[in-house]
Amino acid sequence: MKVYGIKNCDTVKKARKFLDEAGVEYSFHDYKKDGVDADKLAKFVGEFGWEAVLNKRGTTWRRLDEATQEGVTDAKSALDVMIDNPSVIKRPIVEGAEKNFIGYDAVAWEMALELGELK
Repeated sequence: MKVYGIKNCDTVKKARKFLDEAGVEYSFHDYKKDGVDADKLAKFVGEFGWEAVLNKRGTTWRRLDEATQEGVTDAKSALDVMIDNPSVIKRPIVEGAEKNFIGYDAVAWEMALELGELK
């Protein structure tokens, strides 16, 4: 299992704590330190949709200029913005052996853990 995110993100911290306490083994990919793999990000966009992967509720999105924001109209333009601004990628994204997850929801993750999907 691999967790993608940003080390200092509060949501990522909660997700990693959940996994640690559940004894789930994973590796962590920090977008700030390790960069963004465009092909991997495109795969996530293909699975979840660009609207779900692009976090428009965060401060990084709000700090982008209006022209950049208005220019995001499809998967390609969203990918370009996310590659240039990794902080606008929804966090965490978890690449599991059987299933991938986007965002952290303690209840959903607990259920996935019980079903064996979070491994």
